[in-house]
Amino acid sequence: MPQNDHHLERLHTADMELGVTDALQKHITRHVVPPKPVSDRKLRFEYSRPRILRECMGEATGVFFYVLPGIASVASFTVNGTNPLGITFFGNLLQTGFAFALGIAFAIITCGPVSGGHFNPAITICLAIWQGFPWKKVPHYIFSQIFGAFVAGLLVVGMYWPEIRALRDANIAEYGTAVFNGGAASILCSFPNPTQTNQGFLFLQEFFVDAYIGVIIWTCLDPANPFVSPTSVPWTIGLAYAAMVWGFASNTISTNLARDLGTRIVAAIFFGGEAFIYDNGYSWISILVNVPATIFATGYYEFLMRDSLQKIAAGHGKHEEGDEGLARHLTKVGTIEQGFSNSLRKNEPNNMNGKNEVV
Repeated sequence: MPQNDHHLERLHTADMELGVTDALQKHITRHVVPPKPVSDRKLRFEYSRPRILRECMGEATGVFFYVLPGIASVASFTVNGTNPLGITFFGNLLQTGFAFALGIAFAIITCGPVSGGHFNPAITICLAIWQGFPWKKVPHYIFSQIFGAFVAGLLVVGMYWPEIRALRDANIAEYGTAVFNGGAASILCSFPNPTQTNQGFLFLQEFFVDAYIGVIIWTCLDPANPFVSPTSVPWTIGLAYAAMVWGFASNTISTNLARDLGTRIVAAIFFGGEAFIYDNGYSWISILVNVPATIFATGYYEFLMRDSLQKIAAGHGKHEEGDEGLARHLTKVGTIEQGFSNSLRKNEPNNMNGKNEVV
């Protein structure tokens, strides 16, 4: 293999791209259903597919899986309203939080092995900054993510159109518009409450909600973390989103550029350009803040919490200059932990459960 051909292993069609599914690289050890023999014709067909097409379709499908149940849950109780006591029979924030959480988990399980399971432009950018994800793929991934949310929005509108149209007409008759929090357009994307007129407050809320989720995601990607197993990653990330929905969705949050922009375009198609200019252009907060917030979160983790030596000791990383570079570092700092030195002498991975796997 040429020395300058970094990450050449990614060129194989069955390999997983950098992302959430990094945690799975050493854990494909069983089959739920025994596979039938693969024909040469099938192998040739799969080899002929452009890799970037598979990855883009994986990202678009994953975002679709994540957004569809979430906004469908919002639609189910928005179009049905409440009874005189204010009780919603068809759903609430608890239901919506679980809908988004399960959608994210299913998206990672279904599409993560194809594309790496980013499903968020901010995560794609952070993986390019910190983990070596190819920058040339970033625009393709982001476009695919937005497209997946756009299709999910169109489909929900199509399936709920009679109810959404009736709600839109009622909103216009009563308020003169359907673009407000609780209106028909809010099924697709977020809008501030009437009392939320301070955009600085909205920025602060969106920033730290997104940063919170970003830290959880980056923690799940750390192979040295003993508390997150590969099978728990989808559910952990999904519950992080759900926790923020339960805590802040009533106060207006977005959490994902692709999820918001894709569905906001659908809202503009059916409810007009006010979807982008409502409340003095609140949409710039819901669309863009996710990116700097997630970069802040991952930078916080990388600079203050990451322990790369622990990752190397567990057999999930290596020094860029090999064992010689690692030995020079250990000599320079003058500290060698017993467990790590034993693993060097034996030339074997040394992790907490004694097996060559991520824990």
